[in-house]
Amino acid sequence: MPDYYEILQIHPRAEAEVIRAAYRILARKYHPDHGGDARRMIAINDAWDVLGDPARRAAYDSLRAAATAAPTPAPAPRPEGGAQPSSGVSPAASHAGPPPGRPSGTVLDFGRYAGWSLGEIARHDLDYLEWLHRSTVGRGLRAEIDALLRQRRPGDAAGFNRDWRGHPRG
Repeated sequence: MPDYYEILQIHPRAEAEVIRAAYRILARKYHPDHGGDARRMIAINDAWDVLGDPARRAAYDSLRAAATAAPTPAPAPRPEGGAQPSSGVSPAASHAGPPPGRPSGTVLDFGRYAGWSLGEIARHDLDYLEWLHRSTVGRGLRAEIDALLRQRRPGDAAGFNRDWRGHPRG
């Protein structure tokens, strides 16, 4: 069973507005008419079809809870060197894994970097931090993200106060 929450990069307790925002942002990014990946867009649409409808979401959550309650097989041992074998899914399409261990700032409870602090994300993935700054889900974190982005890219600080079209924020 696909994990629709992971596909939309949201927490399972996310509110309807967060689900809608995540869907719209990912749909804009991966739509095939704009150079995106058609297979990824199909998965995003499937996730939205289920999670965007309250009745379907409740049924999915019940199935998901039942699946997690069932015993799972032990994970395959890692190859020499500790690296996970490639699954064909890009790392950006899945969860980022455990935080690197140097927390600083607010810790996210959603998306691919759930459990990571904003400082850890700034050291690892500035593009995601810029996306979070522009998205509605990151609205309450903008001041903290602005400070981190200015530290990481001081010569490009003007670009952080622009909307998705490149227009200055007012």
